[in-house]
Amino acid sequence: MDKGNCSSPGEFVFLGITNNPDTKVALFTTFLLVYLINLLANLGMIILIRMDSQLHTPMYFFLSHLSFCDLCYSTAIGPKMLVDLFAEKKSISMVGCVLQFFTLCAFVDSECLLLAVMAFDRYQAISNPLLYTANMSNRVCSMLIAGVYLVGTLDAFIHSTLVFRLCFCESNEINHFFCDVPPLLLISCSDTEVNELAIFTIFGFIELSTISGLLVSYCYIISSVFKIHSAEGRFKAFSTCASHLTAVAIFQGTLLFMYFRPSSSYSLDQDKMASLFYTLMIPMLNPLIYSLRNKDVKDALEKLKNKM
Repeated sequence: MDKGNCSSPGEFVFLGITNNPDTKVALFTTFLLVYLINLLANLGMIILIRMDSQLHTPMYFFLSHLSFCDLCYSTAIGPKMLVDLFAEKKSISMVGCVLQFFTLCAFVDSECLLLAVMAFDRYQAISNPLLYTANMSNRVCSMLIAGVYLVGTLDAFIHSTLVFRLCFCESNEINHFFCDVPPLLLISCSDTEVNELAIFTIFGFIELSTISGLLVSYCYIISSVFKIHSAEGRFKAFSTCASHLTAVAIFQGTLLFMYFRPSSSYSLDQDKMASLFYTLMIPMLNPLIYSLRNKDVKDALEKLKNKM
């Protein structure tokens, strides 16, 4: 198209989750409860890990950053979505849309990589217990977490630049409840081929690297576990990985469904439901999964309760 006719709106308008007034109160109550649990659980996990010296290990260091990522991207989406349920005009400024999209992209990508790093940490703990402290020193952990955030931020910058260089000259209505790539591409009057290619190459590379790292780590973990002679030792080793595997399966399964299903099967209603799940439900589930199945976290909570 002619770049001289290219223009972008000062704001976007979300069509939201539903226009049915009968369901708005139920949805608001449900998602407010989910967000509050998410907020309290993730903040509580971060504070608990910082306060209890027994949790100052690489595993819980990475877990605190997982809670931080969950907290950041769910907060970029949740409060705005709750307010918009009862708003007559669900608008967001162009700057607000860019910030929301950037925050979501940066921390979702960081969480993808962080889950792979956590699998590597479990591999080191189970396969090389005597060298674990040396192999996963504070310096190594800091470098790994810095790399995670650097890659997440770079990817978010690339996608944000590509998306918001587009022209939105025909409509400013987004059939969604937040600024995400697919609904933004649908209302653009520019050629979006570069954006679609970027999703499948950059995000695809991150997903492929993450899943490959997870599979390799767990192949070594399983091999090491079977070398443990005692049944109790094998059970303990498997139990330390069960929470992580559960979190990985839920998170990666949802992302693969969201961004890598065939375009012929794309549905805005399905997209909204999947988005609700990974932006609000998963951040709430992660701290619950790790705390309910983790003896160290339970013991730390018990000690904190006794001090109060």
